[in-house]
Amino acid sequence: MSKRDLKKYLASLPKEELEEQLMALYEKFGEVKTYYNFIFNPKEDKLEQEAKLKILHEYFPVRSKRPKLRRSVAQKYIKHFLSLGVDAYIVADLMLYNIETAQKYTAKREVSNSTFYKSIYNSYKQAVDYVVTNGMATEFKPRILAIHDKAFAQRWENSKEFERIYDNFE
Repeated sequence: MSKRDLKKYLASLPKEELEEQLMALYEKFGEVKTYYNFIFNPKEDKLEQEAKLKILHEYFPVRSKRPKLRRSVAQKYIKHFLSLGVDAYIVADLMLYNIETAQKYTAKREVSNSTFYKSIYNSYKQAVDYVVTNGMATEFKPRILAIHDKAFAQRWENSKEFERIYDNFE
C-alpha cells in the first residue's frame, strides 16, 4: 500500500474506527507503544543517562569481572534514539561519550584486538559525520579534537585514520 492510498483509507474511516486501529497498533507492537510513550512523555535526559550507564558498564562492569567492550550496545541506543527523534545534540553527545569511554578503558588496559580499534574508528567517523550534518561542529569540536589527540597519545594502531577524519572535519 502506498502512502497516498493509506492517507485516502485513513481519511475515509470514522473517528471511532481510526481510534480503534491506533489502539490495536499500540497494544500489538512494542515499537508503537515506545514511540507514543516517548512522544507524550519525552524524558530525553533519563533515556540518555540510562544509555550512558549501559555503555559505561560495557567497559567498566559492576557485576562481572570482564568487560565486554561491545560497540553494538551503543549503536543500538543510537539507532533507537534516532528512530524516536531524540534531540540531535543528545545523540551526538552519546556517540562521543561511547568513544570517550572506550578511550578511558584503553588508557588503563591495552586492547590487542585490532577489530576493537577499527570499531571505535567507525564510531568516530559516524559521530563526526553526524555532528557536521546537524550543524553542531562548533559545539563538539573540543571533544572531537580530544578524542583525536587521545588516539595518538595512546598510540592506537589506526591513529592516522583518526587524523584523516579530523583534518576533513576542520
